[in-house]
Amino acid sequence: MQKGFFNVPVPKNEPVLSYAPGSPERDEQKRTLAEMSRQVKDVPMYIGGQEVRSDDKHPITPPHDHQRVIGHYYKGDKSHVDAAIDAALAAKEAWENTSWEHRASIFLKAADLVTGPYRARMNAATMLAQSKNVFQAEIDAVCEWADFLRFNVAYMTEIYSQQPESAPGMWNRLEYRALEGFVFCLTPFNFTSIAANLPAAPALMGNTCVWKPAESQIYSAQMIMEILMEAGLPDGVINLVYVSGPVAGEAIFSHPDFAGLHFTGSTGVFNHLWKTIGENVGNYKSYPRIVGETGGKDYIIAHASADPIAVATAISRGAFEFQGQKCSAASRVYLSASIYDEVMERVKIDVNTFKMGDPVDFSNFINAVIDKKAFEKITSYIDQAKADADAEIVVGGNYDGSKGYFIQPTVIAASTPKYLTMCEEIFGPVVTVYKFDDDKFEEALDTLDDTSPYALTGALFAKDRYVIDSASRRLQHTAGNFYINDKPTGAVVGQQPFGGGRASGTNDKAGSVLNLFRWVSPRTIKETFVPAKDYRYPFMGAE
Repeated sequence: MQKGFFNVPVPKNEPVLSYAPGSPERDEQKRTLAEMSRQVKDVPMYIGGQEVRSDDKHPITPPHDHQRVIGHYYKGDKSHVDAAIDAALAAKEAWENTSWEHRASIFLKAADLVTGPYRARMNAATMLAQSKNVFQAEIDAVCEWADFLRFNVAYMTEIYSQQPESAPGMWNRLEYRALEGFVFCLTPFNFTSIAANLPAAPALMGNTCVWKPAESQIYSAQMIMEILMEAGLPDGVINLVYVSGPVAGEAIFSHPDFAGLHFTGSTGVFNHLWKTIGENVGNYKSYPRIVGETGGKDYIIAHASADPIAVATAISRGAFEFQGQKCSAASRVYLSASIYDEVMERVKIDVNTFKMGDPVDFSNFINAVIDKKAFEKITSYIDQAKADADAEIVVGGNYDGSKGYFIQPTVIAASTPKYLTMCEEIFGPVVTVYKFDDDKFEEALDTLDDTSPYALTGALFAKDRYVIDSASRRLQHTAGNFYINDKPTGAVVGQQPFGGGRASGTNDKAGSVLNLFRWVSPRTIKETFVPAKDYRYPFMGAE
């Protein structure tokens, strides 16, 4: 029982280590990569705190070397999902009644574990299984996850401190309960930190969860569970299962205790889940909370007053870091004619100097895309652009999937703003550029707005402050994360809460107090000290 108003440690963003030649973290990371590369890891499910294996064993292979096996995981079936739901519900009463400071302590300890003894291993898991270079892994799997953990604890106390006023003779209180039931967390491959945060955020607020990661992120998901369990997370609070989407959905969305969905993935899948939940809504004890971050067709638009070199760098980094497999990655660019040639020349220079290969080689800026399905989808767009008269490959366009799923970063110049790759989400190292006349900037803004159903991230480049002011207002609904003179990627917890609207999700802003509000169900309590003992009011008295 809490016996004090406790102040939690003030959160600060975890410093990103450089891994520069000669640095101690570089040496440690290389040793850890070498050690983990030699291992074939056994990756069980975790249900009720117990390791669970099935007879359906599958290999885990690096995207950059898909013939090499670095582990095996055990695929579950409906019985495992049912067991995970049962474990979550069995753990719920004890967990939601645990004082908040003890829940906070577990997640604060997890942050210190991932930034301390697990740092190199967490990075290595993400580098090997998701083909991230060391810097991208450090930003994601270590620093951003630790930031989520520490800032969410502070946001939790901010929520609990918001209390109503009390009139004389009474005491009003607001109690922030966990949701009634369990939360289903469906997580993506591209960010280890997102995969970790989606079950951890509801759990921090007293909920228990069933967690299904993307198949291509299972290797690092297991390490997340290892860290949380070492931090003291009780059995059954988060239950990790490796099952197909339909199998999970059959058990979860028909269960009366389903209380919430925390999702990051494609818009199509999210739409399907929302529809399924709606069709079953009469079966649930309460209306489920639905929180989702989905797709994007993220943009850069550059006015004639923009700095061409800054625009080019934003394209090179914003479109191609982690092979363009970020929800926020720049995928379409609108360039004023007067700066077009200088920007494109610099981008070509950048792309032609990119090194591509295994992330174990720290000189490689570009690594492999996640799997064969992604490789085939992305390269089909490149092939289409090569064949179409209204598109031209400016730089890149080569690919090779024989050993790893490698695609050369590719820039397409489109002669029409509604060309295929200006409109459709690709989720790979392909960016399309459209040139507009300097005096058609307002038209370009309109075209940008009505080209895509998404509204996740976007970037505006200009030096003219009047342009920045007017364009920011014109584009206010086109991006939940809007950048001025910067690339549209790299949101930092506590600095730029992340999420978008329209077809990009519910905009509940991971990395902010707004997200945590979705995982509580408030109860207002009014206590009257001296209750009335006569129904009559003064106005009823005789004249």
